[in-house]
Amino acid sequence: MIKGTGIDIVEIPRIRSAVETWGDRFLTRILNPEEISYAKAHAVPYPHYAGRFAAKEAIYKALGDKTLSWKDITVINAPDGKPVCRINRSIPGQIVHLSISHSKFYAVASAVIETQE
Repeated sequence: MIKGTGIDIVEIPRIRSAVETWGDRFLTRILNPEEISYAKAHAVPYPHYAGRFAAKEAIYKALGDKTLSWKDITVINAPDGKPVCRINRSIPGQIVHLSISHSKFYAVASAVIETQE
């Protein structure tokens, strides 16, 4: 059964500007070390920062849990490249389905929360 859905779109230049202005202070406030390392492994990391940012927003919207912080969610890639999330607290019986995409100027993410009842 679907518990919730969420979607978010982010302007990549906005994220780039934040990183260039505040640097690691911005990144470490929003992203976990694994997410930062993943993005920095790419020649142009900004679409990947923006994708993670959008994914976290989409997950927040889908879960509807206002107590979650940025650092409570980590978005990583499975060995096959599929984005998956880890939530630092238990959400028993819930599965998060996640999709991330980006173009030259935008990153978008969609999350669907499924309950196993």
